[in-house]
Amino acid sequence: MAREPGRGRRDRDEAPEFQDRLVAINRVSKTVKGGKRFGFAALVVVGDQKGRVGFGKGKAKEVPEAIRKATEQAKRQMVRVPLREGRTLHHDVNGRHGAGKVVMRTAPQGTGIIAGGPMRAVFEMLGVQDVVAKSIGSQNPYNMIRATLNGLSKEASPRMVAQRRGKKVADILPKTDAPAADAPAEQAEA
Repeated sequence: MAREPGRGRRDRDEAPEFQDRLVAINRVSKTVKGGKRFGFAALVVVGDQKGRVGFGKGKAKEVPEAIRKATEQAKRQMVRVPLREGRTLHHDVNGRHGAGKVVMRTAPQGTGIIAGGPMRAVFEMLGVQDVVAKSIGSQNPYNMIRATLNGLSKEASPRMVAQRRGKKVADILPKTDAPAADAPAEQAEA
């Protein structure tokens, strides 16, 4: 059984390593001499649900072509975001783009994704399971996604902070075991 040349690489590319989510589709019209010409603009978020996410926009005369263009652009513009335990953010963070502002807070396990519309799509494609987020200002989905990604780009893991400061991760993280042992003794004396 002979294989076709160049076929193996194409098969690997078709493996669904990325999930995509259509966030918004907009019908746009152009007025011309004979009437109106309609086109479609699509906004798509793509991610691997393991810490990588990107968004793209595409315009075309037909909806499927616009979605395809947006998906390709999103795959080219992916960013990596460090996640704590693969389920939530390391710390609270704010993001903004234009008039769009978003507040994202880390959440305990079991909280789920508490976020609206376009922000929810970004978190689902990123692989975040527990987060509380609020959008303030612009409700434009393009600006909300850009503000969300702006905030996520500020996210830093303890390993990244330790490396930047030239220290060990243990020196960066707060010591939680020592104060917990002293707390019951102080309450008994009081």
